[in-house]
Amino acid sequence: MFTYDCLLAAALLTTPADTFSYSDTLGWFEPLRPSLVRLALRSEILDRRETTTRLAQPQSFHDDLSLLQSRFAELLHTPLLEECQRFPARARAIEFLEFNRSYRQDLIVHLSLDPVHAEELRSAVMETDQLYRIWEALRDARCEYYYVGVRRQALQLLRVLAGNEAFFSGQLPPHVPVWRLPEWK
Repeated sequence: MFTYDCLLAAALLTTPADTFSYSDTLGWFEPLRPSLVRLALRSEILDRRETTTRLAQPQSFHDDLSLLQSRFAELLHTPLLEECQRFPARARAIEFLEFNRSYRQDLIVHLSLDPVHAEELRSAVMETDQLYRIWEALRDARCEYYYVGVRRQALQLLRVLAGNEAFFSGQLPPHVPVWRLPEWK
């Protein structure tokens, strides 16, 4: 019976949302709740903190099932949280983001004082902002108090911004455009 429950739970979660009417799902709550919760947690479409409110009451089972089906479809091609392990910790990302903002502020000040190099400085500001978005996505993906869906979406954004090669190798670009820094000899 356990295998049947798991297979049926997997079939239900992977079915498009709103396939079933409310009356169709009557009677499914009690026998399928444990398998649905376990599978939704393992597939990272349900956060552990949501188990007290999602799939918790028979009267909201249909709506909760539809929500999880929607999440499954939405997060189908997003990385799982274990992908975070190849990247620096959240504290390091925060340090890098703070330095990035400080560097950006210095560029803005320099821009107001040096109109001759304005175009170059504006390009450096844009590059700094692009790098900020990459490290911001990592910070959000590594934030343990964010729900699992938000963290997975941040990982997907990180993959898009950094590119597949950088993402899968764990080699993110620097947090500031180091190629713009002067070389000292």
